[in-house]
Amino acid sequence: LSRRWERYSINKYQRSIYNAYATMCRLSVLLWSAAAAVSVLSLSGSSFVLTSSSSPPTLKACHLQLAAGGGFGGSSGGGASKKQTGKKKRKKASASRKTKGNLLQTLNDEPRESSSKKPRGSTYNKSEQDVLLQQLATTASKSVLGRAVESSPMHGTSEADPFWELMPSLITSKFPSATDAQLERVAGVIRHTLDRNLPLEDSIVDDEWRPHEEMHAYMPGLGPVMPFHDPKELELCRQLSDNIDVIEREYEALIEDMNRPGGKDRFQSVTSMNYEAGWRTLVLFYNGHRIEGFPYHLCPVTTEIMESVPIAGRIAGFNRQQPRTGIPLHSDGNNMWLTCQMGIKVPANNAAYIRVGPETRRWSRGECLLYDTTYEHETFNESETEERVVLHIDFFNKLRMTQLEIAIMQYIYGLREEFMKAEGVAKVGAQIL
Repeated sequence: LSRRWERYSINKYQRSIYNAYATMCRLSVLLWSAAAAVSVLSLSGSSFVLTSSSSPPTLKACHLQLAAGGGFGGSSGGGASKKQTGKKKRKKASASRKTKGNLLQTLNDEPRESSSKKPRGSTYNKSEQDVLLQQLATTASKSVLGRAVESSPMHGTSEADPFWELMPSLITSKFPSATDAQLERVAGVIRHTLDRNLPLEDSIVDDEWRPHEEMHAYMPGLGPVMPFHDPKELELCRQLSDNIDVIEREYEALIEDMNRPGGKDRFQSVTSMNYEAGWRTLVLFYNGHRIEGFPYHLCPVTTEIMESVPIAGRIAGFNRQQPRTGIPLHSDGNNMWLTCQMGIKVPANNAAYIRVGPETRRWSRGECLLYDTTYEHETFNESETEERVVLHIDFFNKLRMTQLEIAIMQYIYGLREEFMKAEGVAKVGAQIL
């Protein structure tokens, strides 16, 4: 790599995940060096790519494009022009190179230029760090998570998923005190993700209302399930119902903000099925996190209550369903999530319903429905003139999963999202797991 690599433009997704993937690159070298086929991590365009090789692992870059704007590390695109003259400009460029750090130096652990400032923390020692990383990789490979990855039919082949190959080391590093017993169900998620032919539990396969062939994200051992749960089991439902008047006013404030001159229509249809079914969502959270530029100051109470649970799924927000429309029968295929919906604006005579498995229930203003979307479900608004609005929240199943399991799954989903963005996948909702 050229020492001028920092002058190239790295897109916004890579800038946001650089630190995580610098670690992933190093860990992958150690993980795969012990394998029969050594892998090479390369940076191709906007993604990390695994290629087979018999030579020692290296990190290389290709197909990087010069940009007119600012590049990585704050340098301007392409650096200073050859025509640029003047003592002031030369000094400025020199100072920038001395103070901004060099991407290649960071990856290769080269010493930085001396600085008059006193360094903070301990001195970095590459050989000591390599020993620690080797120990981490060895420990992770022997853990229940490492064994889950090794059980994959693709493990050790060129078809192995690089993301999941790295997970044991990354999770072990992130959650060092977690025991194998605590990680057993997370390991089950990994096993079923990497081998779709593994059998599911009989409670799923034998349930005619749960299309097990559509299960794409599965944690074994979550215990008894049911189409609807009692909202009293969850503090979230109590908080929502107690604040229905405030939440409705905040919803109306968001609508007014969209309708003002120059306002932005924030309603989206996540799938063509939703669009054709007259269902649109005012999205407050996407893939479990806040949306940049969203006017959260208009809905502080709603936002605070929603964030009291570990939000999951592609979207969370206010769902509108037009008169005489409904979502067709489907299931969502992730048994780690539950869905809560509270009626905000409900047609007269509660003329809107949802069927989950064999049970049908109707929305009421200020009341929550708590249900499991691995069951087949469908909705319909029977009103001729009134739309139906509910607050919709998908979240990790606090009733069955431990806090550690939820934290690990949030960590995995977050890394997976950034990994897919780096590969150029624009919408990374259902594709994450």
